[in-house]
Amino acid sequence: MVSVLVVNDQSLQRLALRMLLAAEPGLSVVGEAASGAEAVHMSASLRPDLVLVDSRLSLADGIETVRRIARPSRLPRPLEPAEAGVHTPRVLVLTPAGHEGYAYAALRAGAGGFLFEDAAPGELTAAIRVVAAGDAVITPGLTRALIDAVRQEHAARPLHRTSGLGTLTRRERDVLIAVASGWSNAEIAEWLSIAPTTVKSHVSKVLGKIGARARVQAVAFAYESGLIRPAA
Repeated sequence: MVSVLVVNDQSLQRLALRMLLAAEPGLSVVGEAASGAEAVHMSASLRPDLVLVDSRLSLADGIETVRRIARPSRLPRPLEPAEAGVHTPRVLVLTPAGHEGYAYAALRAGAGGFLFEDAAPGELTAAIRVVAAGDAVITPGLTRALIDAVRQEHAARPLHRTSGLGTLTRRERDVLIAVASGWSNAEIAEWLSIAPTTVKSHVSKVLGKIGARARVQAVAFAYESGLIRPAA
């Protein structure tokens, strides 16, 4: 059973989400929060597996909420696995079109997935299961915008070395470069003349080695480590 905390400042939307999730086998809503502060408190007390956050909370409140839930202050480094006894639920963000900047900031704060708020019910429940299991979900319409945001941010930044790069094999570096270029698994498979399932396996290994939950975090890593440079 995957336990879910719903965070939304609209009571009717919270009710709709509760009814949708309650009707889905294997999912359980353990609480509802109407603000970021309430969400942080309830996350600590109820210890849900996943927190479902509406991105239309105010920007500062929403990003800080994601950070405090996904990355408790006791953790010494942003991407370090949770210490024993520290509860760190996964965070899935529902966002309307046009909130790409919010999505990128929330991803850096520790969110594990993003869906457009008009996603089909089946897409939402499937994403909840995927993110709760520790994987990442980013709705396809956001991927390119997020990658562009990463490139733009790092174009003006000095490069610094990032731990984890030295653990990648030559093939894994090639895959990371392709991911950072915005290529799909199918495009990478064609470029490297390997099966798409093999690409998926390589991507999963790369994410694990560099401590990333999602492809966009891998893009940021590629620029921060100096593996690739933003186009002039």
